[in-house]
Amino acid sequence: MSNVEKTVLVINCGSSSVKFAIINPNDGHVYLNGIAEYLNLPEARIEWRFEGQEKQSQDLGNKADHDIAISFLNSNILATRPDLLESLCAVGHRIVQGGELYTEPTLVTDEVEAGIEKCIPFAPLHNPAHLIGIRAARKAFANVPHVTVFDTAFHQTMPPVAYRYAIPEELYTKNGIRRYGAHGTSHGYVAAEVAKQLNADPENFNVITCHLGNGASVSAVKNGKCVDTSIGLTPLDGLVMGTRCGSIDASVVFFMCDVLGYKVEEVREIFNKKSGLMALSTTTSDWRGITEGYEKGDEKCTLAFEMFCYRLAKYIASYYVPLGHVDAIVFTGGIGENSYLMRKRVVELLPEVFGAKLDLEANSKARAYLGGSGPIHSADSKVKIVVVPTNEELVIARSAFKFVK
Repeated sequence: MSNVEKTVLVINCGSSSVKFAIINPNDGHVYLNGIAEYLNLPEARIEWRFEGQEKQSQDLGNKADHDIAISFLNSNILATRPDLLESLCAVGHRIVQGGELYTEPTLVTDEVEAGIEKCIPFAPLHNPAHLIGIRAARKAFANVPHVTVFDTAFHQTMPPVAYRYAIPEELYTKNGIRRYGAHGTSHGYVAAEVAKQLNADPENFNVITCHLGNGASVSAVKNGKCVDTSIGLTPLDGLVMGTRCGSIDASVVFFMCDVLGYKVEEVREIFNKKSGLMALSTTTSDWRGITEGYEKGDEKCTLAFEMFCYRLAKYIASYYVPLGHVDAIVFTGGIGENSYLMRKRVVELLPEVFGAKLDLEANSKARAYLGGSGPIHSADSKVKIVVVPTNEELVIARSAFKFVK
């Protein structure tokens, strides 16, 4: 069996899932990737694939939890590859919300776990699952350092005019109510990657990064640093998303509770899990289904498609204010990397004064699932438009590896 260089195990825990990968942090080589799904449900299962092999899967048993999934990864999957197990030098954990406590990757300690717990109100659907994953992984992989990488860290360079809300000051100073952003590992990665692809100096380069998936956000990155982003206190704000409503008048909450008789918990459930593309289309939160309906002329899917593009185009246009000038617009994430129709519509909606123009042929070919990416702007476009596949796992692996070095 060939020798394996030092690797990092990357873990991303959701409320009912654990995504995992073993990566060489130097060259991005992926030796193993997989996911445990439907955790705490009767159909709990895990599937994985070693490099160069067929995908494998296994039922984990009725209502298997994160502990069982991570233990299975250690004792069953990696037991067949002792060289990989021995190559692990760190475990990197993706954390959605670090508040103002964490502005960079951080070595996991009991104190750090407590800090992540303090941030739960800002990411109630994410941080509790991350903590479960951290605790399970620290038990299963006790002999290597564990490092947390925060989605919010990249956005900590925003100025107060971008991250503060116009509410009483003590709500910020005492309670931490402010704009935090999300998807920071992705925004940071593609901003650096597009500068590299265009042979630009990242410290003299302004880019608008659009991370578009079931969760979506857009950021203004000036000379390598975030100066504004669409997601606010929680991942509910900003763009229209799969099941999240995005930006909405706060008074809608008052109306629903005071006039319609909803409870706060019910409003939270509706805004997070029953809104967005799902609510507009009434049938699906999947962009592929939305696009199919749009192409067939379905009225509700057309509204969902157009609203998604309209909201994104408005954000892109507004970010010319903090940036002054824009060198590039980047599309990434599952929708951003693959939906040429979305990209075409968004660029069409941008004001003519910005001079953003697509090469329609290049745009139609740029679909990551078919291996296509790169520049999609026309020769006379004033701004570069590029599709860059994101690689959050590699960012996490490299961040964790720094602690080992």
